[in-house]
Amino acid sequence: MSVPAVVVSASNDAITGAGGPATTNGHNPVESTKKLNKKKSTTSFDVVQSKKAAVIGQKADFAESTGDVAEKEADDVSVKSSSKAVQVNGVHGKLESATQTSDLAVKDHGINGGQSGNSDTDGVVKHRKAKKGGMKAKQVHYKPYPPLSGIPDERLTTRRRDREQGYRLRSGSIRFAPWNIPYRRRLQTVAVMIHCLSIASTVSCFFFLCAIPLVWPLLIPYLLHMLLSKSATDGRLRMRSERWRHLSIWKLFAEYFPAKLHKTHDLPPTRKYIFGYHPHGIISHGAFAAFATEGLGFSEKFPGITNSLLTLDSNFRIPIYRDYILAFGIQSVSKESITNILSTGGQNGEGMGRAVTIVVGGARESLEAEPHTMNLVLADRKGFVKMAIRTGADLVPVLAFGENDLYDQVSPKDHPWLDKMQKWALRTLKFTMPFLHGRGIFNYDVGLMPYRRPLNVVVGRPIIVSQRKEGEIENEEVERLHAEYVGELERMWEAYKGTFAPGRKGEMKILK
Repeated sequence: MSVPAVVVSASNDAITGAGGPATTNGHNPVESTKKLNKKKSTTSFDVVQSKKAAVIGQKADFAESTGDVAEKEADDVSVKSSSKAVQVNGVHGKLESATQTSDLAVKDHGINGGQSGNSDTDGVVKHRKAKKGGMKAKQVHYKPYPPLSGIPDERLTTRRRDREQGYRLRSGSIRFAPWNIPYRRRLQTVAVMIHCLSIASTVSCFFFLCAIPLVWPLLIPYLLHMLLSKSATDGRLRMRSERWRHLSIWKLFAEYFPAKLHKTHDLPPTRKYIFGYHPHGIISHGAFAAFATEGLGFSEKFPGITNSLLTLDSNFRIPIYRDYILAFGIQSVSKESITNILSTGGQNGEGMGRAVTIVVGGARESLEAEPHTMNLVLADRKGFVKMAIRTGADLVPVLAFGENDLYDQVSPKDHPWLDKMQKWALRTLKFTMPFLHGRGIFNYDVGLMPYRRPLNVVVGRPIIVSQRKEGEIENEEVERLHAEYVGELERMWEAYKGTFAPGRKGEMKILK
């Protein structure tokens, strides 16, 4: 989705009027000149205030997923553009001001990656302020990311041995799992199967109940409640159940892959946060395990923070399934929902200690989910940044190594006609159709179950955001925070690609 920048400017006629040069008319001409210059310096703000602020953005061309809806909802947030024209060069986040009054450049050159053989250069943010004697630069050096450990080798060794035993039980090209699989491994498979079939099973249960006339007096009020309920958008989290989130089945779900949540920085519970999850993958199993359940111990690693995973509002119109996801604390990705979650409740009644998780890439990014790649649809996605400024929530980048490895998908490079058909379906039918396959319940080659491949969810450094009202949000501030966010993702990739992505096919790419 392309988000063109809107720069509001005004000519001298807008300041002095259409009648030509200003006359003294009995006043001091020097004072008149000073007033004229002062008006010129604030022209942009006056024009924006008179027009109730310029709105940035356009409607999305692709399917509506969580990231797509968040982007479209944020288009309603008014953004003020000053007279400075800011140009963004590349995905490394260099911002260059076109004026001499101020200059802000955000540069990121990676971080120390000794544990994975990467560059020793720290990320640098340079702030330059104009003074009478010239430009004075202030440099802020970020600490390098700490080394992290992946999944224990003994787990992976055991799984490789099981697969090798499965090679002996072969029917054609299909490899079947051996009978002597440990009981806990079977339970892990059942936990993932239950979640993958949650929509189908809940819908089937609803239609089964509809076939029983004695239940109709209960179903009719339930349907009315489902249509009128605001539980997914009011931010009160009334149906969230910590007991449900702490069930042992979700630990089995996380152990299936296995998945692990990595903490790199402390997140004070006195702030509020927007977590941006990357990449989308096919179904975003990592986001569900890390932020919708306690299977990976989120509350232990980040105490005092109540995190809500966001999904499409249409999921809350599916009978019974809506209650299933509301019990996790999952909420709608709409603008109303994000604003209510981050502005109400919490420790101080204004959202302190609350957080939301948005899968920013959306359905468009799911088509880029090929194993051993990291292609992020992020270059033009700035809606979550505007929502962060509007609510005063800090931005927290999250990079999931292995999310794209959980399924195999037909490559668009090998089948360009199929890629065109998928994108056509996205634009017209408003849903994505990835041609995917995984493994089965009792075999390793055919089915819709995700592969048992390591999944490492890394939570990065929080980016401090200052709250602004809608009419006070400046375009260059959105660009600066977006560039810093992208730069932070690149630092995380450079720091941990050697540890968590040893079999990668290429480097991380930022796509439009």
